[in-house]
Parts: sequence; structure tokens; C-alpha cells
Amino acid sequence: MTTIHPDVPYEGRTFRRGSPRYEERRRATMWNARVPDRYPDVIVQAKTERDVIDAVKLARREGLRIGVRSGGHSWAGNHLRDGGLLLDVSGLDEVTIDRKARRATTGPGRAGNELAEMLGRQDLFFPTGHCKGVCVGGYLLQGGFGWHGRALGPACMSVIGLDLVTADGERVHASAEENADLYWAARGAGPGFFCVVTRFYLRVYEKPEVTGFAFQSFPMSRLEDVFRWARAVGPSVSAAVELQLVMTRNAMGVGGPGIEVFAPVFADTARETFDALAFMNESVLGRSAALKAAFIPATLPLLYSAVMHHYPDDHRYAVDNMWTHAPIDDLLPGLFKIAATLPPPPAHVLWLNWAPPPDRPDMAFSVEDDIYIALYAGWKDAGDDILHASWPTERMREMQPLASGCQLADENLGKRPARFVTSDNLARLDQIRGDRDPKHIFHAWMGRP
Repeated sequence: MTTIHPDVPYEGRTFRRGSPRYEERRRATMWNARVPDRYPDVIVQAKTERDVIDAVKLARREGLRIGVRSGGHSWAGNHLRDGGLLLDVSGLDEVTIDRKARRATTGPGRAGNELAEMLGRQDLFFPTGHCKGVCVGGYLLQGGFGWHGRALGPACMSVIGLDLVTADGERVHASAEENADLYWAARGAGPGFFCVVTRFYLRVYEKPEVTGFAFQSFPMSRLEDVFRWARAVGPSVSAAVELQLVMTRNAMGVGGPGIEVFAPVFADTARETFDALAFMNESVLGRSAALKAAFIPATLPLLYSAVMHHYPDDHRYAVDNMWTHAPIDDLLPGLFKIAATLPPPPAHVLWLNWAPPPDRPDMAFSVEDDIYIALYAGWKDAGDDILHASWPTERMREMQPLASGCQLADENLGKRPARFVTSDNLARLDQIRGDRDPKHIFHAWMGRP
């Protein structure tokens, strides 16, 4: 049975705790099968912007704090809180595309891979997230590290405006010229943002002419050689290439524990592609790879499928991460311990070469570094929670002295608070929240640095 507040003409649906289907809908807000034992008082599934406004007003009337869910891919389930109102905006997924102006709009509930496909049909491109099903709402708010991001920057840099519902239940537009404080905060506040986004306005780009990847794999016995090489070549790798190292107990071509070196490339010519991948294909290290491919043409859907091999559905996940610029000699002891304690697949470790440029615009997003390291534990049986759930947290806690911060996409702030924006930007976020949401209607992060 659906319970609807008599004063609110929802087109969407409302489920109060204790009512039939409440638990089904609560669990459905999570992609991670490891659903936290946190229970909102009310779940509202919005279909329209009007629903969002009415839900915020309902929360204010009943003294409820608000959590917002767009796609449910938050590993930690940041949107699921005890008490309050959970506002599900996955139904707001309309997309418009202006090919000539290279502009697009999208609701927060549109999956990034779907947006990429829609743009691709018009030879356009946007740095959508690497995983299928991740909706743009949370992805863009936390920064947005996606395809071709080393060249185009975090996806939030390409957000040129937002339609928002404030803590007062007012619909406003935010951009560099209008409600600039909210525009600044929306690009990087992540799950601590204190408004509901109902529409993003995006700058989009010409689709790269060449898309594909190079690949090499090595047994775990080559760990030091592989990571020394990656740390050394990282600063010189073309921005057209995303150099990723994936450590797993079932590496392709190895048949056991090893490291997969995956290098997606986005280029405009064959010559540019060849030059961009030379660092990998001409390296001495690559000559001894267990499996290697100099270049495999691949559509974006194929790249998505390759990534999702490491993130199967219906699994329980625990995740943690760090940014770092530490020397490889300092990082190696932690990497060796990670390898020695690595759980079975789909558990894996991601090392992403990044190197932030110095010309980022002024926005809440403010923590990134040369290297990104993320740990993903995945398992199916709830009885194995104790065995696997603490692995990412413990390993990242041990390496925390080498970290410059964490990325909100893979945050574990409830278990291990870490720096996710600079101190100055955190203070500025607090000030804007005080002005815009003085009663703290919206939940903040589950932990702070």
C-alpha cells in the first residue's frame, strides 16, 4: 500500500516505514547488495520537479532531514540514513541535446552510459563515469572521474548550470552568474550538498575519432617492477590515455594473481593514438608481459563491459581509497601488503595515473593528486562480511600517512574520515550551508576530515 500525505499531490510515490513494500523500496535504493541497517521514516519516489518541491516542504513540515538518491551506486549508501526522508530522484531522467551549440541537459536519474550513448549518436561526447548504471546526479556532485577525464577534467568542470530545489522548497537556477555560491558548492560537495538537483546543464564535446585500448598483464611476482614503471612514466603519459593498473587474484593471461595494465585511449587520429601508447608498447617491461595487445579498437559500450567485469551485480561491496604523490619506495610496502591480503575476485585494486593540472576553476572540488589508489572488496555471502568488509578500510588506514586525501566517488567516510576537499573549501562549504540550509534540513557527509 502506498501512503500519500493528503496535502501533497505527488505524481510519484511515498512509502512510510512499516507500510507494505517499504522494505522492498528501501533495499532497491542500493546497487550494493550490502544494504546498511539504516531506515528512513519516509521514502519518496519523485517523478517530477514538483514532486521534489513538495517532498522538501513535507520534510520541513514534519521536521525530517533529507537524504537524496539518484542512482544508488554510493558504495556506503550515503543516502540511507536512520530517520528522516529519503528522496529518490531516479525518475528525473529527461535528456535534451543541442548538437550545434554543444550543450545538453540531463536529469540526475539518467545513467551515464545511457547519456554517453545518446550523445554518441550525434557524434558528441561527455566524460561520463566508468561503470554502467551510475547515474549522473551523485557522479557530477562529487567531481566525476570518467572516460577521457585526464584531457577534459573532472566532469563537474563541464557543468555550466543546475536547476535546484533549496532547503526552503524554492526552485532556483545556479550558474557562474546566478546563485554563484550554490554553483560553486555543487561542483564538489558530493553527498554533503544541501539542495536537490533536478537538472544539470552540460558543456559537451566532439566525439573522439579513435577509441580503444592497449593491454598488458603480469604475474604478481612482478609487482615491484610494474608499479615502479607506472610511477616513473606517469608524468609523461599523454592526457589522451588513462593508465590503469588493476591488481587481482585472477589476472587475464596469468591465470592467477597478477596485475592488468589497461590503457584506454581517446584520440583524433591513428598517428596520435600510436604516439600516445608508445610509452607502453615500446617499454622494456612490456616485452615480458604474460599477455599483451598493442591496440584494440573499442567502442565506449565495449569499454564499459570491460570495466564491469570487475563489478558484477548482486555482490556485497566494501570500498576505500586515497590520493597520493608519495615516492614509489614509500608506497611499495603498502602495495605488497595489499597484494598479500587481497581477497578473491571480484575484489581488486585500482591504480589510476592522474596528475592534476594547475588551472582548475574555483569550485568546491579541490583534492586530487598524481596517483589514485582504490580498494574494492566484493563477495556474495553475508556470512563473509566479517572476513572481507574491513580489508579496504584497514589497508587504507595503514597507508593514510602517504595520502593527500580521498575521492568522494569511493568514499568510506563513515568508517574512515579523510580529507575530501581543502580546509579552506570545507570552511566555505560550511558557511554556504549556514546561509542556505541553516536548520540542516539536508544530511551532510557521514564523516569529516
